[in-house]
Amino acid sequence: MGPQGRGSGFSRISCEEIKTREAKINEPSGKEAQNTPRAQINQRVDRMFPKALLIVDVQNDFCPGGALAVPGGDRIIPILNQYIKLFHKTKLPIFASRDWHPKVTKHFKEFGGPWPVHCLQDSRGAKFHPDLNLPSTTIILSKGMDPKKDSYSAFQGVDKEGHSFLQILKKFNIKELYVGGLATDYCVKSSALDALKLGFEVKLLTDAMKGVNLKADDSKNAMEEMVKGGAEKITLHQLNL
Repeated sequence: MGPQGRGSGFSRISCEEIKTREAKINEPSGKEAQNTPRAQINQRVDRMFPKALLIVDVQNDFCPGGALAVPGGDRIIPILNQYIKLFHKTKLPIFASRDWHPKVTKHFKEFGGPWPVHCLQDSRGAKFHPDLNLPSTTIILSKGMDPKKDSYSAFQGVDKEGHSFLQILKKFNIKELYVGGLATDYCVKSSALDALKLGFEVKLLTDAMKGVNLKADDSKNAMEEMVKGGAEKITLHQLNL
């Protein structure tokens, strides 16, 4: 989250090291495993998923009581759970991005960045909020592992096998992303703008996102920027899958 900080002198992290640092997530088995989006990537199944849900960074450290809490960040979770239920029911892919920082990174104040320590790999603060009802088929996108980059956008994240978000979207032929989460004025904005630049249609779930608002109008300005870039604002009752 946040504006770009400065910093240098960090050692390189290989792709393999990044993968080994990622937390283990439970993988379904049997028939369920054969029907998951991840299994379809591995098996190169050419199936159309025109729409997908992207939940951005709903982690403990970004919710009240966390190291970098978004005011009222947990209040969006009941609405997000309704979106999750509808996308899961219609068998559309669900993605959840997460900050997954090493201890040493230019993102943190101690090393020249703008932010306090948050979402350290394998820490409680990096876990998704316990009230967020993510199904086992959710594809987790980890970002922020490179100590030289801030990585606000979900498009800078990778799944457990190292597939980029864009690679997965192309594999599923996804054309439209429904985006909610934390925070409106940083990681949500970066993810939505990247999606628009890459040619995806973007629906902003305005009832399922919250902003940091270091300045009073930050979220308002972020929303205007996303809409100007081509995104459409919707709420739950306007959802049409």
